[in-house]
Amino acid sequence: MSENTISHKVAIAGIAETAYYKRGAADRSEFQLTLEAILAAAEDAGLDVRDIDGFCSYSNDRNDPPRIASALGCKDLSLSNMFWGGGGGGGSGAVANACAALVAGYSKYVVVYRGLAQGQFGRFGQGSQARTVSGGPAYTQPYGLMSPAQTFAMRVRRFMHDYTIGHEPLKAISMASYHHAQSNPRAVMHGRPLSEEDYENSRWIVEPFRLFDCCMENDGAAAVIVTTAERARDLRQKPAYVLAASQGSDYRQAATAHNAPDYGTSNFKTVAARLYAQAGIEPKDVDVCQSYENFTGGVMMSLVEHGFCAPEEVEEFMTLENFKAGTGKLPLNTSGGNLAECYMHGLELITEAVRQLRGTSTAQVQDPRISMVCSGPMVQPVSSLILSKE
Repeated sequence: MSENTISHKVAIAGIAETAYYKRGAADRSEFQLTLEAILAAAEDAGLDVRDIDGFCSYSNDRNDPPRIASALGCKDLSLSNMFWGGGGGGGSGAVANACAALVAGYSKYVVVYRGLAQGQFGRFGQGSQARTVSGGPAYTQPYGLMSPAQTFAMRVRRFMHDYTIGHEPLKAISMASYHHAQSNPRAVMHGRPLSEEDYENSRWIVEPFRLFDCCMENDGAAAVIVTTAERARDLRQKPAYVLAASQGSDYRQAATAHNAPDYGTSNFKTVAARLYAQAGIEPKDVDVCQSYENFTGGVMMSLVEHGFCAPEEVEEFMTLENFKAGTGKLPLNTSGGNLAECYMHGLELITEAVRQLRGTSTAQVQDPRISMVCSGPMVQPVSSLILSKE
Protein backbone atom coordinates (compact mmCIF):
# COMPACT_ATOMS: atom_id res chain seq x y z
CA MET A 1 0.00 0.00 0.00
CA SER A 2 1.31 3.43 -0.90
CA GLU A 3 2.38 5.77 1.89
CA ASN A 4 0.47 8.53 0.08
CA THR A 5 -2.85 7.53 1.59
CA ILE A 6 -5.07 8.36 4.53
CA SER A 7 -5.66 4.67 5.25
CA HIS A 8 -5.19 3.71 8.93
CA LYS A 9 -3.96 7.20 9.79
CA VAL A 10 -7.24 8.92 10.66
CA ALA A 11 -10.31 8.09 12.75
CA ILE A 12 -13.78 9.37 13.56
CA ALA A 13 -13.79 10.07 17.29
CA GLY A 14 -17.09 11.85 17.92
CA ILE A 15 -20.58 11.83 16.41
CA ALA A 16 -23.83 13.64 17.14
CA GLU A 17 -27.17 14.73 15.74
CA THR A 18 -29.85 17.11 16.84
CA ALA A 19 -33.43 15.99 17.08
CA TYR A 20 -34.78 15.53 13.57
CA TYR A 21 -37.87 17.36 12.38
CA LYS A 22 -40.25 17.30 9.47
CA ARG A 23 -39.50 20.14 7.07
CA GLY A 24 -40.58 23.41 8.65
CA ALA A 25 -41.04 22.00 12.17
CA ALA A 26 -37.68 22.99 13.73
CA ASP A 27 -38.05 25.49 16.56
CA ARG A 28 -34.48 26.80 16.25
CA SER A 29 -32.51 28.42 13.46
CA GLU A 30 -30.38 26.39 11.09
CA PHE A 31 -27.26 27.96 12.63
CA GLN A 32 -28.35 27.06 16.17
CA LEU A 33 -29.01 23.47 15.07
CA THR A 34 -25.51 23.29 13.57
CA LEU A 35 -23.86 24.57 16.75
CA GLU A 36 -25.89 22.14 18.84
CA ALA A 37 -24.70 19.17 16.75
CA ILE A 38 -21.04 20.23 16.91
CA LEU A 39 -21.19 20.77 20.68
CA ALA A 40 -22.74 17.34 21.15
CA ALA A 41 -20.13 15.69 18.89
CA ALA A 42 -17.33 17.25 20.95
CA GLU A 43 -18.99 16.01 24.14
CA ASP A 44 -19.31 12.53 22.62
CA ALA A 45 -15.58 12.54 21.83
CA GLY A 46 -14.60 13.95 25.22
CA LEU A 47 -13.03 16.94 23.49
CA ASP A 48 -13.11 20.61 24.46
CA VAL A 49 -15.06 22.14 21.58
CA ARG A 50 -12.64 25.09 21.59
CA ASP A 51 -9.89 22.71 20.42
CA ILE A 52 -11.63 22.10 17.09
CA ASP A 53 -9.54 23.91 14.49
CA GLY A 54 -10.87 22.58 11.19
CA PHE A 55 -14.29 22.70 9.54
CA CYS A 56 -15.48 20.76 6.49
CA SER A 57 -18.91 20.69 4.91
CA TYR A 58 -20.61 20.11 1.56
CA SER A 59 -23.54 21.06 -0.65
CA ASN A 60 -22.88 24.78 -0.13
CA ASP A 61 -23.82 24.61 3.56
CA ARG A 62 -24.86 28.09 4.71
CA ASN A 63 -23.13 27.87 8.10
CA ASP A 64 -19.66 29.21 7.36
CA PRO A 65 -16.67 28.16 9.51
CA PRO A 66 -15.50 31.63 10.68
CA ARG A 67 -18.92 32.32 12.16
CA ILE A 68 -19.11 28.85 13.75
CA ALA A 69 -15.59 29.14 15.18
CA SER A 70 -16.43 32.52 16.69
CA ALA A 71 -19.65 31.24 18.22
CA LEU A 72 -17.91 28.22 19.74
CA GLY A 73 -14.89 30.16 20.97
CA CYS A 74 -12.42 28.05 19.00
CA LYS A 75 -8.80 28.96 19.69
CA ASP A 76 -7.64 28.62 16.09
CA LEU A 77 -9.14 28.25 12.62
CA SER A 78 -6.68 26.28 10.51
CA LEU A 79 -9.04 24.80 7.91
CA SER A 80 -12.20 26.11 6.23
CA ASN A 81 -13.24 23.65 3.55
CA MET A 82 -16.20 23.08 1.23
CA PHE A 83 -16.89 20.06 -0.99
CA TRP A 84 -18.31 21.79 -4.04
CA GLY A 85 -21.24 20.40 -6.01
CA GLY A 86 -22.71 16.96 -5.67
CA GLY A 87 -25.40 17.72 -3.10
CA GLY A 88 -25.54 14.66 -0.85
CA GLY A 89 -22.74 13.15 -2.91
CA GLY A 90 -20.35 15.26 -0.84
CA GLY A 91 -20.94 13.59 2.55
CA SER A 92 -18.08 11.10 2.44
CA GLY A 93 -16.07 13.56 0.36
CA ALA A 94 -16.16 16.12 3.16
CA VAL A 95 -14.78 13.43 5.49
CA ALA A 96 -12.12 12.66 2.88
CA ASN A 97 -11.11 16.31 2.78
CA ALA A 98 -10.88 16.38 6.59
CA CYS A 99 -8.71 13.26 6.53
CA ALA A 100 -6.36 14.75 3.94
CA ALA A 101 -5.94 17.91 6.02
CA LEU A 102 -5.15 15.89 9.14
CA VAL A 103 -2.58 13.69 7.41
CA ALA A 104 -0.98 16.80 5.88
CA GLY A 105 -0.75 18.34 9.34
CA TYR A 106 -2.97 21.32 8.62
CA SER A 107 -5.30 20.67 11.56
CA LYS A 108 -5.61 18.61 14.74
CA TYR A 109 -9.36 18.18 15.18
CA VAL A 110 -11.71 18.65 12.22
CA VAL A 111 -15.49 18.65 12.40
CA VAL A 112 -17.53 17.60 9.37
CA TYR A 113 -21.02 19.04 9.69
CA ARG A 114 -24.28 19.64 7.89
CA GLY A 115 -27.07 21.91 9.03
CA LEU A 116 -30.30 21.86 7.09
CA ALA A 117 -33.56 23.68 7.72
CA GLN A 118 -35.62 23.29 4.57
CA GLY A 119 -38.52 24.98 6.31
CA GLN A 120 -36.42 28.15 6.63
CA PHE A 121 -34.56 28.33 3.32
CA GLY A 122 -36.38 26.31 0.68
CA ARG A 123 -36.97 22.75 -0.45
CA PHE A 124 -34.64 20.38 -2.29
CA GLY A 125 -37.54 18.38 -3.67
CA GLN A 126 -39.07 21.17 -5.73
CA GLY A 127 -38.11 22.48 -9.11
CA SER A 128 -36.32 25.80 -9.41
CA GLN A 129 -38.41 28.90 -8.77
CA ALA A 130 -35.97 31.20 -10.62
CA ARG A 131 -37.30 33.41 -13.42
CA THR A 132 -34.33 32.65 -15.69
CA VAL A 133 -32.43 29.47 -16.47
CA SER A 134 -29.03 28.74 -18.00
CA GLY A 135 -26.65 25.84 -18.57
CA GLY A 136 -27.92 22.28 -18.68
CA PRO A 137 -31.35 23.08 -17.16
CA ALA A 138 -32.06 25.38 -20.11
CA TYR A 139 -32.34 22.19 -22.20
CA THR A 140 -34.68 20.39 -19.79
CA GLN A 141 -36.78 22.72 -17.65
CA PRO A 142 -38.69 24.35 -20.53
CA TYR A 143 -39.96 20.85 -21.37
CA GLY A 144 -41.17 20.11 -17.82
CA LEU A 145 -38.15 18.16 -16.52
CA MET A 146 -37.67 20.20 -13.36
CA SER A 147 -37.66 18.25 -10.07
CA PRO A 148 -34.96 15.87 -8.77
CA ALA A 149 -37.42 12.98 -8.91
CA GLN A 150 -38.04 13.59 -12.61
CA THR A 151 -34.34 13.97 -13.39
CA PHE A 152 -33.17 10.83 -11.59
CA ALA A 153 -36.13 8.69 -12.66
CA MET A 154 -34.88 8.81 -16.23
CA ARG A 155 -31.46 7.37 -15.33
CA VAL A 156 -33.00 4.63 -13.20
CA ARG A 157 -35.55 3.73 -15.88
CA ARG A 158 -32.74 3.32 -18.39
CA PHE A 159 -30.83 0.97 -16.03
CA MET A 160 -33.96 -1.09 -15.35
CA HIS A 161 -34.71 -1.31 -19.07
CA ASP A 162 -31.17 -2.37 -19.98
CA TYR A 163 -31.15 -5.23 -17.45
CA THR A 164 -34.88 -6.16 -17.41
CA ILE A 165 -35.34 -5.29 -13.73
CA GLY A 166 -38.76 -4.93 -12.12
CA HIS A 167 -39.92 -2.95 -9.08
CA GLU A 168 -39.21 -5.57 -6.39
CA PRO A 169 -35.64 -4.36 -5.65
CA LEU A 170 -36.88 -0.79 -5.18
CA LYS A 171 -39.57 -2.00 -2.79
CA ALA A 172 -37.01 -4.04 -0.81
CA ILE A 173 -34.74 -1.00 -0.38
CA SER A 174 -37.62 1.16 0.82
CA MET A 175 -38.99 -1.45 3.19
CA ALA A 176 -35.54 -2.12 4.67
CA SER A 177 -35.17 1.54 5.61
CA TYR A 178 -38.63 1.67 7.18
CA HIS A 179 -38.06 -1.67 8.94
CA HIS A 180 -34.88 -0.41 10.63
CA ALA A 181 -36.48 2.94 11.51
CA GLN A 182 -39.01 1.16 13.74
CA SER A 183 -36.24 0.30 16.23
CA ASN A 184 -34.73 3.82 16.07
CA PRO A 185 -36.50 6.35 18.32
CA ARG A 186 -34.66 9.23 16.57
CA ALA A 187 -36.21 8.36 13.22
CA VAL A 188 -38.89 10.66 11.88
CA MET A 189 -40.77 7.57 10.66
CA HIS A 190 -40.39 5.68 13.94
CA GLY A 191 -43.79 4.21 14.81
CA ARG A 192 -44.93 4.36 11.19
CA PRO A 193 -44.11 0.94 9.69
CA LEU A 194 -44.39 0.33 5.97
CA SER A 195 -46.17 -2.76 4.65
CA GLU A 196 -45.95 -4.17 1.15
CA GLU A 197 -49.55 -3.08 0.58
CA ASP A 198 -48.78 0.45 1.76
CA TYR A 199 -45.85 0.62 -0.63
CA GLU A 200 -47.70 -0.79 -3.61
CA ASN A 201 -50.78 1.38 -3.05
CA SER A 202 -48.84 4.62 -2.62
CA ARG A 203 -49.15 7.20 -5.36
CA TRP A 204 -46.73 7.55 -8.22
CA ILE A 205 -44.39 10.52 -7.98
CA VAL A 206 -42.74 9.83 -11.33
CA GLU A 207 -42.26 6.32 -12.67
CA PRO A 208 -40.51 4.19 -11.50
CA PHE A 209 -40.73 6.03 -8.13
CA ARG A 210 -43.69 5.73 -5.82
CA LEU A 211 -44.06 7.95 -2.75
CA PHE A 212 -42.01 5.61 -0.54
CA ASP A 213 -39.15 5.46 -3.05
CA CYS A 214 -38.40 9.13 -2.35
CA CYS A 215 -36.39 10.61 0.51
CA MET A 216 -37.97 12.90 3.09
CA GLU A 217 -37.50 16.65 3.52
CA ASN A 218 -36.28 17.48 7.02
CA ASP A 219 -34.74 20.01 9.40
CA GLY A 220 -31.84 19.26 11.74
CA ALA A 221 -28.06 18.99 11.91
CA ALA A 222 -25.37 16.36 12.34
CA ALA A 223 -21.62 16.43 12.97
CA VAL A 224 -18.66 14.06 13.13
CA ILE A 225 -15.23 14.83 14.59
CA VAL A 226 -12.21 13.49 12.76
CA THR A 227 -8.65 13.40 14.05
CA THR A 228 -5.46 11.39 13.68
CA ALA A 229 -5.47 7.78 14.83
CA GLU A 230 -2.96 8.64 17.56
CA ARG A 231 -5.06 11.47 19.02
CA ALA A 232 -8.26 9.44 18.73
CA ARG A 233 -6.91 6.77 21.07
CA ASP A 234 -6.75 9.33 23.89
CA LEU A 235 -10.38 10.42 23.52
CA ARG A 236 -13.55 9.02 25.08
CA GLN A 237 -14.90 6.74 22.37
CA LYS A 238 -13.43 3.74 20.63
CA PRO A 239 -12.24 5.11 17.26
CA ALA A 240 -13.75 4.20 13.91
CA TYR A 241 -10.68 4.08 11.71
CA VAL A 242 -10.82 5.33 8.12
CA LEU A 243 -9.61 2.67 5.71
CA ALA A 244 -10.51 4.64 2.59
CA ALA A 245 -12.38 7.68 1.36
CA SER A 246 -12.83 8.31 -2.34
CA GLN A 247 -14.54 11.05 -4.33
CA GLY A 248 -14.99 12.00 -7.96
CA SER A 249 -17.01 11.44 -11.08
CA ASP A 250 -17.02 9.27 -14.17
CA TYR A 251 -16.42 10.55 -17.69
CA ARG A 252 -18.69 13.50 -18.60
CA GLN A 253 -21.22 12.75 -15.85
CA ALA A 254 -21.69 16.48 -15.37
CA ALA A 255 -23.34 16.65 -18.77
CA THR A 256 -26.51 17.91 -17.14
CA ALA A 257 -28.45 18.16 -20.38
CA HIS A 258 -28.93 14.38 -20.12
CA ASN A 259 -26.40 13.56 -22.80
CA ALA A 260 -23.77 11.73 -20.74
CA PRO A 261 -22.43 8.78 -22.75
CA ASP A 262 -23.03 6.40 -19.80
CA TYR A 263 -26.56 7.33 -18.81
CA GLY A 264 -28.01 4.54 -16.64
CA THR A 265 -25.44 4.86 -13.86
CA SER A 266 -25.10 6.05 -10.26
CA ASN A 267 -21.68 7.57 -11.14
CA PHE A 268 -19.65 5.36 -8.77
CA LYS A 269 -17.69 3.19 -11.21
CA THR A 270 -14.32 4.95 -10.94
CA VAL A 271 -14.88 6.10 -7.34
CA ALA A 272 -15.60 2.55 -6.11
CA ALA A 273 -12.54 1.13 -7.85
CA ARG A 274 -10.27 3.69 -6.17
CA LEU A 275 -12.02 3.17 -2.84
CA TYR A 276 -11.36 -0.57 -2.67
CA ALA A 277 -7.80 -0.18 -3.92
CA GLN A 278 -7.06 2.30 -1.12
CA ALA A 279 -8.72 0.18 1.57
CA GLY A 280 -7.16 -3.09 0.43
CA ILE A 281 -10.46 -4.97 0.75
CA GLU A 282 -13.16 -6.40 -1.53
CA PRO A 283 -16.95 -5.98 -1.51
CA LYS A 284 -17.36 -9.34 0.24
CA ASP A 285 -15.48 -7.94 3.24
CA VAL A 286 -18.12 -5.26 3.96
CA ASP A 287 -20.34 -6.20 6.93
CA VAL A 288 -22.86 -3.35 6.82
CA CYS A 289 -23.64 -0.59 4.32
CA GLN A 290 -25.29 2.83 4.53
CA SER A 291 -26.20 3.85 0.97
CA TYR A 292 -27.64 7.30 0.28
CA GLU A 293 -31.25 7.17 -0.86
CA ASN A 294 -32.31 10.24 -2.69
CA PHE A 295 -34.42 7.64 -4.50
CA THR A 296 -34.39 3.86 -4.16
CA GLY A 297 -33.29 3.37 -7.76
CA GLY A 298 -30.03 5.17 -7.05
CA VAL A 299 -29.29 2.76 -4.20
CA MET A 300 -29.90 -0.15 -6.55
CA MET A 301 -27.37 1.15 -9.08
CA SER A 302 -24.93 2.20 -6.36
CA LEU A 303 -24.81 -1.28 -4.81
CA VAL A 304 -24.16 -2.76 -8.25
CA GLU A 305 -21.36 -0.30 -8.97
CA HIS A 306 -19.80 -0.97 -5.57
CA GLY A 307 -19.57 -4.63 -6.57
CA PHE A 308 -22.13 -6.26 -4.27
CA CYS A 309 -23.86 -7.96 -7.18
CA ALA A 310 -23.95 -7.87 -10.97
CA PRO A 311 -26.80 -6.06 -12.76
CA GLU A 312 -28.21 -9.43 -13.80
CA GLU A 313 -28.31 -10.52 -10.13
CA VAL A 314 -30.19 -7.50 -8.78
CA GLU A 315 -33.59 -9.14 -8.35
CA GLU A 316 -32.09 -12.18 -6.63
CA PHE A 317 -29.76 -10.24 -4.31
CA MET A 318 -31.79 -7.14 -3.44
CA THR A 319 -34.47 -8.52 -1.14
CA LEU A 320 -35.77 -7.35 2.23
CA GLU A 321 -34.30 -10.40 3.97
CA ASN A 322 -30.84 -9.71 2.56
CA PHE A 323 -31.03 -6.09 3.71
CA LYS A 324 -32.22 -6.73 7.28
CA ALA A 325 -29.83 -6.42 10.21
CA GLY A 326 -29.53 -9.83 11.83
CA THR A 327 -30.42 -11.97 8.82
CA GLY A 328 -29.15 -10.23 5.72
CA LYS A 329 -26.12 -10.75 3.53
CA LEU A 330 -25.77 -6.95 3.34
CA PRO A 331 -27.57 -5.09 6.14
CA LEU A 332 -28.59 -1.77 4.60
CA ASN A 333 -29.43 1.66 6.02
CA THR A 334 -29.77 0.34 9.54
CA SER A 335 -30.93 3.61 11.14
CA GLY A 336 -33.65 4.19 8.54
CA GLY A 337 -31.55 6.30 6.18
CA ASN A 338 -32.82 9.27 4.19
CA LEU A 339 -36.13 7.50 3.57
CA ALA A 340 -37.19 6.88 7.16
CA GLU A 341 -34.71 8.28 9.71
CA CYS A 342 -34.04 11.77 8.39
CA TYR A 343 -32.88 13.51 5.25
CA MET A 344 -29.84 15.14 6.82
CA HIS A 345 -28.24 15.16 3.38
CA GLY A 346 -26.65 11.79 4.16
CA LEU A 347 -24.45 12.81 7.08
CA GLU A 348 -26.67 10.68 9.32
CA LEU A 349 -25.48 7.68 7.29
CA ILE A 350 -21.92 8.35 8.48
CA THR A 351 -22.95 8.61 12.14
CA GLU A 352 -24.78 5.29 11.78
CA ALA A 353 -21.75 3.66 10.16
CA VAL A 354 -19.75 4.68 13.24
CA ARG A 355 -22.43 3.43 15.63
CA GLN A 356 -22.34 0.03 13.98
CA LEU A 357 -18.62 -0.28 14.71
CA ARG A 358 -19.14 0.93 18.28
CA GLY A 359 -21.90 -1.64 18.76
CA THR A 360 -24.50 1.01 19.66
CA SER A 361 -26.86 0.94 16.67
CA THR A 362 -30.56 0.42 17.29
CA ALA A 363 -30.42 -2.25 14.55
CA GLN A 364 -27.03 -3.68 15.45
CA VAL A 365 -25.21 -6.07 13.13
CA GLN A 366 -23.37 -8.82 15.00
CA ASP A 367 -19.69 -7.92 15.47
CA PRO A 368 -19.13 -5.91 12.27
CA ARG A 369 -15.54 -5.19 11.30
CA ILE A 370 -16.05 -3.15 8.12
CA SER A 371 -18.71 -0.45 7.68
CA MET A 372 -19.28 1.37 4.38
CA VAL A 373 -21.00 4.60 3.38
CA CYS A 374 -21.96 5.45 -0.21
CA SER A 375 -22.74 9.17 -0.57
CA GLY A 376 -24.74 10.21 -3.61
CA PRO A 377 -25.80 8.75 -6.10
CA MET A 378 -26.50 10.04 -9.62
CA VAL A 379 -25.04 13.46 -8.80
CA GLN A 380 -21.64 14.91 -9.70
CA PRO A 381 -19.32 14.33 -7.91
CA VAL A 382 -20.08 11.45 -5.55
CA SER A 383 -18.04 9.94 -2.72
CA SER A 384 -17.71 6.82 -0.55
CA LEU A 385 -16.15 5.90 2.77
CA ILE A 386 -14.93 2.68 4.40
CA LEU A 387 -14.51 2.48 8.18
CA SER A 388 -13.05 -0.26 10.36
CA LYS A 389 -13.05 -0.97 14.08
CA GLU A 390 -9.44 -2.20 13.87
